[in-house]
Amino acid sequence: MDQFAAILEPATLFLFNLVAAILIFLVGKMAAGFISRFLGRFMEQRGVEATLVNFLKNVAYYALLAAVGLAALDRLGINTTSFLALLGVAGLAVGLALKDSLGNFSAGVMLILFRPFKLGDFVTAGGVSGTVKEISIFNTELTTPDNQKVVVPNGAIMGDVITNVTAHPTRRLDLLFGISYSDDTGKAKEIISAIITAEPRVHREPPPLIAVSELADSSVNIIARPWVNTSEYWPVRFELIEKVKQAFDREGISIPFPQRDVHLYHEDDNKS
Repeated sequence: MDQFAAILEPATLFLFNLVAAILIFLVGKMAAGFISRFLGRFMEQRGVEATLVNFLKNVAYYALLAAVGLAALDRLGINTTSFLALLGVAGLAVGLALKDSLGNFSAGVMLILFRPFKLGDFVTAGGVSGTVKEISIFNTELTTPDNQKVVVPNGAIMGDVITNVTAHPTRRLDLLFGISYSDDTGKAKEIISAIITAEPRVHREPPPLIAVSELADSSVNIIARPWVNTSEYWPVRFELIEKVKQAFDREGISIPFPQRDVHLYHEDDNKS
């Protein structure tokens, strides 16, 4: 009888711990799923990128599931210290092997969280200029103005200066016109002003700046700085330059090219 009791008691205790461990795992798994879904909805409401939402949901779920699994094993009396140590060594080895990928991943998370640019923006990032077509965890896809697809690692983007050309709705045009020193600067400024004022896509506020900016080696340089919508920057720029050139030709104002006077001196051959 005593032998039976000696066997029954630990068996009962083990069975109780096994049931408790299974309950811990099942309830914990349900809780992990609920928490990860709640985290996903919370991030979606805050406008977080869908790619990052799905990734963080999975990370949170499996991290919680691992914690639940360890708690269940501990309930069974299994020593998890050595298991955690082995898991830490494996994680370190994987981290060292994938350090570049992990760097790109962390940079991708930063890009998605802080949003220095969004889909459709024209940017210069990682030494490449183009329109943003896709932002993923590890890299960003750009399309260049001549329709080339460029995939830039996120680490290269976060480690360099990011210029978002289309971040603001308006941009300033910086135009430079050179005229001859013999031409009337006042007349040239009036011509430029009339052309810019007649252009409906140029903003009236702030008013365009037109001024003599430099007395250069071969020309008097006049700057014109009107403001336009960002989406109309290049069409307006091209048209204004062409119209100013045509008006200068009609009014006899020349646009000089760089030139140099060369003076030749003849040395007397008999000179000693």
